[in-house]
Amino acid sequence: MKRSKHLPLTETVYYILLVLLQPVHGYVIIQQVEELSKGQVRLAAGTLYGAIENLLKLKFIEPVASIDKRRKVYQTTALGRSILREDMQRMQHMVFITETAIGTSEGE
Repeated sequence: MKRSKHLPLTETVYYILLVLLQPVHGYVIIQQVEELSKGQVRLAAGTLYGAIENLLKLKFIEPVASIDKRRKVYQTTALGRSILREDMQRMQHMVFITETAIGTSEGE
């Protein structure tokens, strides 16, 4: 299978797609990315909204209806979930071969 030209995802984009598996608005995205990354990724509003614009263009996310007209709510599309899954599998493979290599080198 040919690898997508959009991979690897940046850490920021990966977390945003992950958070948007459930429909939420910007402030919640910022909070959840920081929580999921254990504080390793902190998004400024400008960075988030730039990423959202790009993800909308790529059709990885889509806007969804919101009760609160002041807040824009987004969620990951089927294409976005597919890209997220593909990147997860790529990273799982990297972890597997690294664990194998480290285990082999430590056993010598």
